[in-house]
Amino acid sequence: QVQLVESGGGLVQAGGSLRLSCAASGRTFSGYAMGWFRQAPGKEREFVAHISSSSGTIYYTDSVKGRFTISRDNAKNTVYLQMNSLKNEHTSVYYCAASKGLATRTRLYNYWGQGTQVTVSS
Repeated sequence: QVQLVESGGGLVQAGGSLRLSCAASGRTFSGYAMGWFRQAPGKEREFVAHISSSSGTIYYTDSVKGRFTISRDNAKNTVYLQMNSLKNEHTSVYYCAASKGLATRTRLYNYWGQGTQVTVSS
């Protein structure tokens, strides 16, 4: 089992930044690829970014490239999502998830956090 707890969400003005954190406990964090997903009201949960266990491979969905940065610190059992130049459409609940392999599909992730709300106001 891996337990994941997100933090860092909140209300931010358009153009602002937020840094989400996801703290992991349980099984060896460094053995898992980590992903960030988001879900807006009335929409399906969608992939945002993922990072391999060693940070050697990183991938973003096109809409956040150049704006969001995923990183991890295996010594702290934490993965981060730095979000810059936020827009209204980035308003969602953001989830972190753990997988044994890199994936963009939600069903391939074994463990999920409870989510953290990000609200961008204009």
